[in-house]
Amino acid sequence: MADAKQVMELRALTNAGVMDAKTALDEAGGDVQKAAELLRKKGIAKADKKSDRATAEGVIHAYVHANGKVGAMVEVLCETDFVARNEQFQQFVHDLAMHVVAANPLYVRAEDVPAEVLEKEKQVFIEEVAAAGKPPEIVEKIVSGKIEKYLTDVCLMKQPFVKDEDVTVEELTKSVTAKVGENIKVKRFVRMSLEAEQKPVEE
Repeated sequence: MADAKQVMELRALTNAGVMDAKTALDEAGGDVQKAAELLRKKGIAKADKKSDRATAEGVIHAYVHANGKVGAMVEVLCETDFVARNEQFQQFVHDLAMHVVAANPLYVRAEDVPAEVLEKEKQVFIEEVAAAGKPPEIVEKIVSGKIEKYLTDVCLMKQPFVKDEDVTVEELTKSVTAKVGENIKVKRFVRMSLEAEQKPVEE
């Protein structure tokens, strides 16, 4: 049976309710870190169920880096104005804009990458692997891995979150969705830099 101190520690880590924290600790045999991971997985599962719900509210948030030379604007949607004003939601949107500045993604999701861009990258990878003298039977597997790595590099939702690289932006979004109880959708972003101007990226 979980003691009060463990419950408080787990709630501080996850923002879970008292009963959810107690249940997770019981399942994890009193291991706080394991219980936190259980809650995270359950939260993502709940978030997946909410993913089809309409998102008619949200916020547009801008972040400019301290040097004044690079900034980003993000549009993030939710279901109600109540959640749009929620502190956790607003913190997530702010962190997302900071992430865009730091990680410089080109697209929101993998499906947003134009087919011709993906095909061009694939051909480059095929030539690289072939030039390395790899056997034909493993070329496709290697190229597939390189394409996945490319998508992770350029797609916002696939990138490791800059403030916690153990989770992707997509996983973070699902975690916040579970906490606020509404579907959250990252709609679009634009990143601006004095070094290289970048066009808005839409869904």
